[in-house]
Amino acid sequence: MKRRKFITLLGGAAAWPLAARAQQGERVRRVGVLSNFAESDLEAQSMVEALHQTLQELGWVEGRNLRFDHRWAAGNSTRIRAFAKALVALQPDVIVGHVTPAVAALQKETSTIPIVFIQVSDPIGAGFIANLAHPGGLPGSPLTNLRWWANGWTKEMAPRVSRLAFLFNPQTAPFVIRYYQGPLESSARSLGMQPSANPVHNASEIESVITALAREPGVGLIVMPDSFNIVHRERIIVLAAQNKLPAISPYQFMVVEGGLMSYGVDLVDLFRRAAAYVDRILKGEKPADLPVQAPTKFALVINLKTAKALGLEVPLHLQQLADEVIE
Repeated sequence: MKRRKFITLLGGAAAWPLAARAQQGERVRRVGVLSNFAESDLEAQSMVEALHQTLQELGWVEGRNLRFDHRWAAGNSTRIRAFAKALVALQPDVIVGHVTPAVAALQKETSTIPIVFIQVSDPIGAGFIANLAHPGGLPGSPLTNLRWWANGWTKEMAPRVSRLAFLFNPQTAPFVIRYYQGPLESSARSLGMQPSANPVHNASEIESVITALAREPGVGLIVMPDSFNIVHRERIIVLAAQNKLPAISPYQFMVVEGGLMSYGVDLVDLFRRAAAYVDRILKGEKPADLPVQAPTKFALVINLKTAKALGLEVPLHLQQLADEVIE
């Protein structure tokens, strides 16, 4: 059986000179993009725009020598499997897989088309790869380190929190839970906080779970890095605010939209860097020779307005550590 061709984009990659593009001629190349986000999501559109723009800067002009085929599953497990099959049937030169469920679905459909994957929590544990340095052996490394959630920052931000409630959809985040839940639980207990897993399977369960959590004292809400949570983030943020629950996530845009605090990678930057790997593959480099790259840009973001509404006083030193403070 042919070895699956995977490349992870977990950080930066060097850009290639535009002059080299002339050697490619004007044959139209096809790039598939499979995301578990919603097409209407402005943040998702910003990520994709970064991919498009960077490839254009590298000499790949849509309509001249490049064609994109986008599919958006919006957190729907059935849809993402169908879209993976449809994209592979188009026989693109490269497919960009965004988040673990998308890559898992693509893996089942092709062993020959190179895949550049982005925002995969544990590609080794998920079985996508076996070696960081040689993707042909299958490369991987965690994208986002969430263990910080259960450390002293949480206690400093919300000292009344005695229980950390992890919110996730087991259908869309099985690999995320397997990778993060154990370390998060151990870290929480070491700091005297009781962890609890709170699975939700559909949008209606979000309200019932958050409402139930709010009846218990000292609960802090941990919004796990799950495409389901991203698709339904507005509902989660509103319900957390209504129920006076401090909501912490790895996504900066959730804090901008009303969450309390986030720490994580710059997703737009990951798409920008992914374009460099797409470029190199389209120019003929073997995916097996391109090593895994770790993320390089992390940001701590705090929403002071939300903290005030929750009755929390953000320590000055945390504000000074933050990359962005929203007032």
